[in-house]
Amino acid sequence: MSKILIIEDETAIADLEKDYLELSGFDVTIENRGDKGLKTAMNEDFDLIILDLMLPGLDGFEVCRRIREEKNVPVLMVSAKKDDIDKIRGLGLGADDYITKPFSPSELVARVKAHLARYERLVGVGQKTNDLIEIRGLKIDKTARRVWVDNEEKNFTTKEFDLLTFLAENPNHVFSKDELFRRIWNMESVGDIATVTVHIKKIREKIEYNTSKPQYIETIWGVGYRFKICQQAAAVRFAPRRAGIDLNRRI
Repeated sequence: MSKILIIEDETAIADLEKDYLELSGFDVTIENRGDKGLKTAMNEDFDLIILDLMLPGLDGFEVCRRIREEKNVPVLMVSAKKDDIDKIRGLGLGADDYITKPFSPSELVARVKAHLARYERLVGVGQKTNDLIEIRGLKIDKTARRVWVDNEEKNFTTKEFDLLTFLAENPNHVFSKDELFRRIWNMESVGDIATVTVHIKKIREKIEYNTSKPQYIETIWGVGYRFKICQQAAAVRFAPRRAGIDLNRRI
């Protein structure tokens, strides 16, 4: 049974969400304060978190930021705020979706199920071997959804990981911001292409040695972004056994 944490200060809304989710077979926990919700989220394992923005003790933005420093659990941000800047900020902090109040409980349940199914699919539950991408000190484990830079593990949000993996799997191909938004967010999340810029910036901060001179994700001014990889590196990634090349060697 999947465990859901609801962090919501409006008791009536929290109870209604809990009722609908429990009817759908979920185990639900409610916290009414941001600080207490954060403590619960960090100390227990949940499959998904529903997070309100306007909370006593600690606002939803800060709760989301701190959760993302430690965990990769899907986060659905809920708010009565309809401004795009709040949506972009929430997504930029690592939220996987942004739902604007008022919304129907059935819509919430549908989104919860969709995100859980997608997360389990991306994690690769049941796979026997891990699918790895290794390029010049960068290692991406697609199965476990983990990333290392020179053997140091970095924490990535769901969308940051998806975006980095997509670019790394399509080296030397230039993608516009519109293309990346359509492919990674699949038009399911609320936001605009500025979200792509925010995520690229955060990814660079985690994988680049010098963000002003990126060696992995390159900006093609006026067009978009591409993942830089030399021909030799491409050979290592896509034909390692045939070429007899050690994937652990820096190139």
